[in-house]
Amino acid sequence: FNVVFIMALTGKLTKKLVENLGAGRHGDGGGLYLVVDPSGARRWILRVVVKGQRNIKGAPLRTDFGLGGADVVTLNQARERALEYRRMAKKGLNPRFNASREIPSFEEIARQVHIDRMPTWKNAKHGAQWINTLRDYAFPKIGRMPVDSIGQPEVLMCLSPIWTEKHETARRLAQRIKIILDVAKSKGFRSGENPITAIHDAQVLPKVKAKPKHHKAMQWQEVPAFYTDLKTRDAMAAKALMFTCLTGSRTGEVLGMQWDEVNFAARLWTCPADRMKGGEAHRVPLTDEMLAIIEPLRAMKSKYVFEGQKRNKPMSNMAMLMLLRRMQVEGVTVHGFRSTFRDWASEVANAPREVAEMSLAHKVGSDVERAYARSDLLEMRRVLMERWSGFVAGSVGKVISIEKRV
Repeated sequence: FNVVFIMALTGKLTKKLVENLGAGRHGDGGGLYLVVDPSGARRWILRVVVKGQRNIKGAPLRTDFGLGGADVVTLNQARERALEYRRMAKKGLNPRFNASREIPSFEEIARQVHIDRMPTWKNAKHGAQWINTLRDYAFPKIGRMPVDSIGQPEVLMCLSPIWTEKHETARRLAQRIKIILDVAKSKGFRSGENPITAIHDAQVLPKVKAKPKHHKAMQWQEVPAFYTDLKTRDAMAAKALMFTCLTGSRTGEVLGMQWDEVNFAARLWTCPADRMKGGEAHRVPLTDEMLAIIEPLRAMKSKYVFEGQKRNKPMSNMAMLMLLRRMQVEGVTVHGFRSTFRDWASEVANAPREVAEMSLAHKVGSDVERAYARSDLLEMRRVLMERWSGFVAGSVGKVISIEKRV
């Protein structure tokens, strides 16, 4: 018996072949196949004839059974399952109803999906948020459950408690659960409709009107006095906050700023796409006031313009906010200075909407409109930023129309 068993667990394929074979159906022997999709996805299929059973045409019942994805089920495991299925088929038992399959848990599949998608995350923080949402709201309730036993009731256990109070979090959680269950189905561990789709189509959960969250912003009239106070401070966080205020940039864009992104001759800072929320590189025109902040910092010879406490490392994301608190500036966020600039651009500078929006790296118009309007209006934005710098730094000169200057 042992000899027969060992022979049954050998075949034509090897571990290396399983990992490298191209698209197609590759036989291992005894009806076991490795199926490689054009996308590169790999799964195991077993074709057997169930003794004594016939299909609707009266021919012997020949059936294909999925044994799972090759990234989860090893070659030896596939052979063991294939042997179990063949034994049942010889006894006249249909493996579909009699096999005891090892189904991975929801958490096991989720963590594998997270690993597989790591190269696609915009940054490490985004990748951590993806799995942490599942860790906090899904794993405690369905994490240990076999992924094939999760239906609408189990999904609702995760979503219902936070659907209204934390609607945005719940919405993202639903998206991530759906992805995990879809992946599980593609690997042969589930069948039928995705419960997230069924819940959505049946409108099981109540409609929630999302309330827009606005970052608390300083009134533009208060900025010059605030900026004057900042200029008296030597802390690196103060310099970064001054630059953030003048450029209207996001916190992460400024803190991650590196010297090779700055063109002093062209008076231009180009923030690369991987640090931009919209995923596209953004050019920021540099004014005299902005250059006066960063040029002295070149002497530090750091990788980053605004170096943190550790050499060649950026400052903490909380550094500028903590500075605001030390200055006893309450009810204002760093991100809020973008709104402050936007209000000033409309109320004081009378800037065209597209110029003000592009200064904040916002997308303007539809996809079609953006396809034709390829310019980022750099020179018009340069004039606007010069006026803003002049206002903030208290050196406002003659008011010049943006349209006339350009």
